[in-house]
Amino acid sequence: MTAHRPLRPTGVGVWSHHLRYGDPGRTAEAAAELDELGFTALWIPDTGGPVLEAVENLLKATEHTLIATGVLNLWMHDPAEVAATYAELRAAHSDRFLLGIGVSQAAVVDAAEPGRYRKPLAAMGAYLDDLDAAPVPVPSDHRVLAAIGPKMLKLSAERAGGAHPYLIIPENTREAREILGTGPLLAPEQTVVLSDDADEARAIGREFLSGYLAFATYANKMLQSGFSAEDVDTVSDRLVDALVAWGDEDAIVRRVDEHLAAGADHVALQVLTGDLQELPMQQWRRLGAALGDRYGT
Repeated sequence: MTAHRPLRPTGVGVWSHHLRYGDPGRTAEAAAELDELGFTALWIPDTGGPVLEAVENLLKATEHTLIATGVLNLWMHDPAEVAATYAELRAAHSDRFLLGIGVSQAAVVDAAEPGRYRKPLAAMGAYLDDLDAAPVPVPSDHRVLAAIGPKMLKLSAERAGGAHPYLIIPENTREAREILGTGPLLAPEQTVVLSDDADEARAIGREFLSGYLAFATYANKMLQSGFSAEDVDTVSDRLVDALVAWGDEDAIVRRVDEHLAAGADHVALQVLTGDLQELPMQQWRRLGAALGDRYGT
């Protein structure tokens, strides 16, 4: 296999569960348009199942955009099989697959097998060891780790190409950059709602956030970031406004700028609407037009 190049998306990308769990034909069409709109990376989540098949579907549909797992759940995929599939996809698609890896949440992992989730930092280290030991290893700069805490961020700098933090505020991006140092990739996810109606936007954001803030990982991060227990318990307007960028295109651009100013290399936008099943093509087109002028997407 030819020498690889580091995978370092810049500018703005799209983070979408639709591209992972939607009809493969429709998602391929959407990915092709997102590629034409100039988004530099497409990120998809994972809760088990054929996530690498979804990656392949998106790679086949695009020509330039990097495809990334945001993130592959390490408890649900054998590292030897992941490494082998990585090698196949890399050979077929010219180094456009960025492997994001995460430890998920205990409640999610233990739902199928109680007690499976334990020592997440050690589990991540062991998983990376197995990727390194594969016949065709996954290069460290072709993988990023889901990380918002200092220990996992340090591991992201030491054993991967960088970090992909989820559900954070720009100040958390600044803290992450300080821990990572100047070299590693920092690519946070940013949730957005394209609506000028404050009540509508906050209602959409609050419903989305309530599920995540039930997990101690995210709740504790917000408490550490200066929000009160009441903010977290009620998913207050203040907390919604901090975690979800809402308004017109200019409002979204301002939030992207805040992350970039805080040290991010790339920002992955997750668009929320009132319909979780429908591809937000209209919103993606609006953002592509607005962001392309500013970031060259």
